[in-house]
Amino acid sequence: MVEWLAGNRIRGTSAERTTGTGFNPVVGGWVELARTTLGSAGDTIEVGSIPDKRYYMVLWDGINSGNLDDPHLRLGSGSIDTGSNYSSRGDYNGGEGTAINQSSILIGKNNGAVRRWGCLYIANKSDKEKLIISNAMQFGATHPIPARSVGKWANTSNPLDTLRITNVGTGDFASGSEVVVLGWDTTDTHTSNFWEELASVNLSGGAANLIDSGTFAAKKYLWIQLYVGTTGGAVSQRLTFNSDTGANYAQWRVPDGGTVSNGSGKVNIDGFNDDMVTNSGGFTEFFIINNSSGEKTGFVNSVSQEATGSGASPTRDVGGLKWTNTSSQITKLTFTNNKAGSMDTNTILKVWGHD
Repeated sequence: MVEWLAGNRIRGTSAERTTGTGFNPVVGGWVELARTTLGSAGDTIEVGSIPDKRYYMVLWDGINSGNLDDPHLRLGSGSIDTGSNYSSRGDYNGGEGTAINQSSILIGKNNGAVRRWGCLYIANKSDKEKLIISNAMQFGATHPIPARSVGKWANTSNPLDTLRITNVGTGDFASGSEVVVLGWDTTDTHTSNFWEELASVNLSGGAANLIDSGTFAAKKYLWIQLYVGTTGGAVSQRLTFNSDTGANYAQWRVPDGGTVSNGSGKVNIDGFNDDMVTNSGGFTEFFIINNSSGEKTGFVNSVSQEATGSGASPTRDVGGLKWTNTSSQITKLTFTNNKAGSMDTNTILKVWGHD
């Protein structure tokens, strides 16, 4: 039964609240569908027998054995499609490029004996062309080098069930390189979500110039979401890992589609949502590969509100980051403001992760 309370609120019995009678209390999130991890070096990482889902998130980690040159993506239904059925548009280290009638989609740019990794989103409707959004990052000798692209596979007959990432260079993907395929449907009700909440912190207790995740469990893949509200003046974010304030950071960024800027030997990661005006807000999302024995690198997307109303456009930042520590995984995040204002009580930090 349902009991009506003051203010047009309702309350079920304790039994109904426990069993979920009358509603479904579980909403499925991203679930791991398939994974391929190389046991020996090779030019391809292929994942087959992928269950049909409306949306996919694909995490790939390309450890280099020699040169890794321009990784490419191919999809398939039953088998990999190697025909000229792909097209793409990308921004590779600040240079735009397009390609049509291709036999694959370029998801990483530049040659070199360095590790690279990325995250793909795929919209998988059986009777529509399959659309792909790709963010990838090359570790780089001094600073991270991004490759951001979109693409499509012109198959309108079947859902995809297999994918392959290929190195076209002289080297190989080393042992341990992997592709992890996550899936999601609006009808999912499972509880085996891939992304585990590692930390959730807010400033509900009062405005401050710092928000700290506290120590969380080490995971290979990190997904970080930060919303910052501002009060009393401008606010800028400065990020450090594990309380390291040494000159051990590098970054690459493009504010508002303008000039590429990069730097190395930095004491923090700065500039994303820089100089947010008072009484506004900014949202930043990070994906980081958190290796146990290598440098940590990730890509960043951020937006800040600026002035209120539709007459003022938001600002945006895209880029990448690197922490040169090779002995410790990231287990703590600290965001510090170095401007006159403060982060307000709406500020919240979420950290998700998985191995």
